[in-house]
Amino acid sequence: MSAANVHCMTYDLYIGDRTFSSWSLRGWLMLQKFGLPFRTHLVGLYAGTMADDLAPLAPVRLVPAIKLPDGTAVGESMAIAETLAERHPDAGLWPEDAAARATARMLCAEMASGFAALRNQCPMQLQHVNTGFAPSDATRADLARIETLWSHARNFATDGPWLFGDYSLADAFYAPVCARIVGYDLPVSQAARAYCTTTLSDPAFKAWRAEGLKTIYDPFPYDMGPPTKAWL
Repeated sequence: MSAANVHCMTYDLYIGDRTFSSWSLRGWLMLQKFGLPFRTHLVGLYAGTMADDLAPLAPVRLVPAIKLPDGTAVGESMAIAETLAERHPDAGLWPEDAAARATARMLCAEMASGFAALRNQCPMQLQHVNTGFAPSDATRADLARIETLWSHARNFATDGPWLFGDYSLADAFYAPVCARIVGYDLPVSQAARAYCTTTLSDPAFKAWRAEGLKTIYDPFPYDMGPPTKAWL
């Protein structure tokens, strides 16, 4: 493919701070993990410039957001996922098997709309591990539900370490959940912990985290109080 053709197919991805923006991580993985060409634009999530930075994409108002090669702006992670899968049917964004594909969509939809306790009590941060953190009963219930969904996904899995065997959009959607489980040392099963280790050891995730750590925050936005230790 010529450089001109690649340019014509290139997406523009708008993201927030890599260390903290869980939804931005999902959007980035949707493109990065499936080899789709894109340019990254950093939005001032903590600098207070997000509204101005996203104004050209109106009515989109949150990250992640993408601009299609024809200029169409798409917000909301589920909409981005379905748009990319529709535009790249051979890229493997969803599992190939129909039942697995439907199940993956279900997992992503529940992630997009659920687990409020986990998300509110444990905001994603990729800098360190909080030790001695005490999850609420509601957060524990979210973790139990997540483990149920992950175990269910494995019923449809082909060979491979990801939720459905091969990497899919479901893994992109749950990557920040893995970051929360590790970042707050949350109580999960050995199987769930192994999946989190696979996710956080993936080269794409490590590249995202390394880029985020180049920015120093003083004060740190999410000082949870408990002692901390080094990341994986």
